[in-house]
Amino acid sequence: MFRTDDTPVHTPVPTPGRLRRWAARAALPAVALLGLSLAGSPVAAETAEAAEEIPEAAAFEEYVAIGDSFTAGPLVVQQKAPLLGCMQSDANYPKMLAEQLGITELVDVSCSGAVVEDLYEAQFDDQPPQLDALTADTDLVTIGIGGNDFGFADVMIECATRSITSPNGSPCADHYGDELDERIEELRGDIAGVFEDVAERSPDATVMFVGYLQILPESDGCWPTVPISSGDVPYLDQAQIDLNAMLEEESAAHGATFVDVFERGYDSCQPSDVRWVEGVIPENAAAPVHPNRAGMEATTAFVSDALGVPVP
Repeated sequence: MFRTDDTPVHTPVPTPGRLRRWAARAALPAVALLGLSLAGSPVAAETAEAAEEIPEAAAFEEYVAIGDSFTAGPLVVQQKAPLLGCMQSDANYPKMLAEQLGITELVDVSCSGAVVEDLYEAQFDDQPPQLDALTADTDLVTIGIGGNDFGFADVMIECATRSITSPNGSPCADHYGDELDERIEELRGDIAGVFEDVAERSPDATVMFVGYLQILPESDGCWPTVPISSGDVPYLDQAQIDLNAMLEEESAAHGATFVDVFERGYDSCQPSDVRWVEGVIPENAAAPVHPNRAGMEATTAFVSDALGVPVP
């Protein structure tokens, strides 16, 4: 989400690419009827035993994960080798989700520091534009982008610096005023364009836009552990709520599902064994002000629940 380096649930509609798999499953009742006609015979027993051994097919076959560091998971356990520049973790939610759903073909191109432009242009020499990973056969796409375009990293640094002069005041809100609202609206068109381009490249895909986990509490804060003035905590918390709300609105407008992961009680001011997002000084394996492993596990559960598909 940071360059320094919420919820209408859309039930996925079976697409042409997935109808073949549905047809295969639909054939099972016929097999069951045949088994009834052979009831009591050795063949029936052997057929039933063999059927029990056939694993359930995954609901999706080709999954592409697009996003920034809140998707990539910098410093969450080991980093994925060949995307070391992107600081992509082997324990981020796309990999957890693929494993949970039995998806064998995952293309995770999420990259720390990514902005919308990096979906269209190479962020690093060895990292093609993220949207290039999409194909006509892609049937599941998760997207998590926009935080760096909004500039949350710079905002947090600015607010932290100003908090020193007034820990109990609101120097950050006084400095930015309505500017953060304006940034969110300016970003809306870019987010809409991402949805349109994903639909063009992967027309049969189920598209999920994953929001941002709660970073700050609703009020008060925990200065100086997270150096944001107490009066600025609700201001920045509201800015994140507004950003997620815009992302949700654009998701609905483009027929995608917005996955609301903003749940109170797991912010960076919580104890280390509770929080989903680390503070300025991480106590769990994660980059500062980024999701830890518990946050990635929670996000996986939110996405899986929104998809509403059985786990093989």
